[in-house]
Amino acid sequence: MANKAYKFRLYPTPQQEQLLAKTFGCVRFVYNQMLAERKETYEQFKDDKDALKQQKLPTPAKYKGEYPWLKEVDSLALANAGLHLQKAYQNFFSGRAAFPKFKSRKARQSYTTNVVKGNIMLLDGYIKLPKLKLVKMKQHREIPSHQVIKSCTVSRTKTGKYYISILTEYEHQPTPKEVQAVVGLDFSMNGLFVDSEDGKTANSPHFYRQALEKLAKEQRILSRRKKGSSRWHKQRLKIAKLHERIANQRKDFLHKESHKLAKRYDCVVIEDLNMKGMAQALNFGKSVADNAWGMFTTFLQYKLEEQGKRLIKIDKWFPSSKTCSCCGQVKESLSLSERTFHCDCGFVADRDWNASINIKREGLRWLA
Repeated sequence: MANKAYKFRLYPTPQQEQLLAKTFGCVRFVYNQMLAERKETYEQFKDDKDALKQQKLPTPAKYKGEYPWLKEVDSLALANAGLHLQKAYQNFFSGRAAFPKFKSRKARQSYTTNVVKGNIMLLDGYIKLPKLKLVKMKQHREIPSHQVIKSCTVSRTKTGKYYISILTEYEHQPTPKEVQAVVGLDFSMNGLFVDSEDGKTANSPHFYRQALEKLAKEQRILSRRKKGSSRWHKQRLKIAKLHERIANQRKDFLHKESHKLAKRYDCVVIEDLNMKGMAQALNFGKSVADNAWGMFTTFLQYKLEEQGKRLIKIDKWFPSSKTCSCCGQVKESLSLSERTFHCDCGFVADRDWNASINIKREGLRWLA
């Protein structure tokens, strides 16, 4: 079985907006209450491991007696808050994430609900949701009939827009493709990547850099507004819309580039880079974030897997930049300022193109 999500814009009525705001608040409240209780239980029984294991985990139903207003919202949304907390603890103990934190009103507002006895249905231009009934929706693409809806996540952006992410499940067994066309990609700070075919770059427009001057101007205006005033909120919304536009432009560009590669090649080889460490060590935080290499590789991976194709990530310590793609000689040192690769054998090429050729060869070696 495979899962696929579809994201659509929602247009709730003022009454539905009130209920959504109440649901977001109740989900956040229940999550924080359960987290606080689990912390308190741990502090009380941390010296007695057997007694700690016997303690029952709190559930959302426990709080409905003391806080009757929790009954006004979708009970499945509250139940999912408990599941999210449980998953946060599992990620912490497995070393994948930090210790769970309390949710803030300033954080992303969302809740998840599940399909039970036809409580969620897609109708003509509307979606039926628990408690909310029919909510107007802009469905810009059809969901195939063989895909079964499992859950929905409703979210609200900083600019006041509402979206719904519909998770579906379906049988999917992609036939593994015979690897014929292979390409190596080397991360490039200027153009997102350089391919091994002819040294072409993705020519990333750097949307954040383009809007940096406008953002700085609007943020200076915000700094002069009295915090909490109507003019301050209006200016804050203006800045939020700018950031949202930049994020949408970047995501659209990355989807299109990953789609081109997944359509053209049977196997794509990249380096398993630590982008956070690179941003901190080289002081390239804005440029690294503007490229969004992590998001790009995520898009590329699922697009390839859907077609039975492969994405290979080679070791980040592989000396792709220092190795000559012509004779195989490895240089002892190569400064970051040297953008052209010169080898003793006489080979001269762009540094990133040379690295992408070596990445492709290493990927082919892995395949063999």
